[in-house]
Amino acid sequence: MVTIVRRIGDSPLARGSASGQTCPDIFELSDGSFAVIGTDATAALDPALPADASRADHERIVVVTRETLIRAKTDIPDA
Repeated sequence: MVTIVRRIGDSPLARGSASGQTCPDIFELSDGSFAVIGTDATAALDPALPADASRADHERIVVVTRETLIRAKTDIPDA
């Protein structure tokens, strides 16, 4: 079973969320993958995907804020 190992970047509270609970987030998983909590933008962005990009029916296009990703940068492993 895959589990969450750690948060990547600052917590939502550290990024200024009033509740600290319902904001974009990035997590490293025990299998080395990453999980992202973000806004589902599949319907809006799917038609705009480049010709060489596609997604499976079970995949979604998820948007996280620029700040979320930039503040996660230092925690993302190089390899």
